[in-house]
Amino acid sequence: MACALAGVCGHAAAQADAAPICTDRPTKANATCTVPAGTWQIESDLGSYTRDTQPGTRTETFNWVNPTFKYGLTQAMDLQLNWSPQLRVRSTDRSTGQRETLNGAGDVTLRLKARFHEGERVSVAVIPFVKAPTARQGIGNDAWEGGIALPVSVSLPNRFSLTFGPELDLLADSDGSGHHPALVNLVNLAHPLGQRATLAVELWSSINDDPARTIEQASADFALSYLVNPALQLDLGGNFGLNDATPDAQVYLGLSHRF
Repeated sequence: MACALAGVCGHAAAQADAAPICTDRPTKANATCTVPAGTWQIESDLGSYTRDTQPGTRTETFNWVNPTFKYGLTQAMDLQLNWSPQLRVRSTDRSTGQRETLNGAGDVTLRLKARFHEGERVSVAVIPFVKAPTARQGIGNDAWEGGIALPVSVSLPNRFSLTFGPELDLLADSDGSGHHPALVNLVNLAHPLGQRATLAVELWSSINDDPARTIEQASADFALSYLVNPALQLDLGGNFGLNDATPDAQVYLGLSHRF
């Protein structure tokens, strides 16, 4: 069974390296599994494209690679570092057609995942994280941010897997005066297709309580992963905005490998 999506491998996390790779991609959901102790793992977009159309502008983001490096500290804890070395953000004025393009690296995000409950059907992990403002203005917001996620994975009958993903973020105010909370929620349903492929569908939402104005976003997400061998996974997917405040679409192709 492909262990590609959140929850599918929640109960195989403590097995030896021969167990199939378990990852936090391709969907927005986090898995409850961790990388085996003493093991390295990389999970990355090979390419992604995001389009966000607003009344006055259209913003397109091209991300060539977006690697997350993981290292297993114990059988129930790993350390994760995410950094995108090359992004392109292209903004188009919809009335004049004038374009502005920014190129550069992204912000650095450091995460610690710890699995603290592993039952027969339910597993739970906690993921505190912090984002360092390493990206240039226009690609990033030049601010320190962070938060904590609490993924919960439930094994259902007929090999279905359900993952909930509550998350509390501390984001920078748009006017630069301080920080404010944002609440993220998702529900992810995954099911293997044969022995190597896994299909997942997901509903995601975010309420960003910025003092300037509250921004509510929602998307419907779909993803397919394929287990090439126990240590190598390929994936593709798409996220589609359900309201005007959410980017119209994001499509991506990715790869994960355990060393």
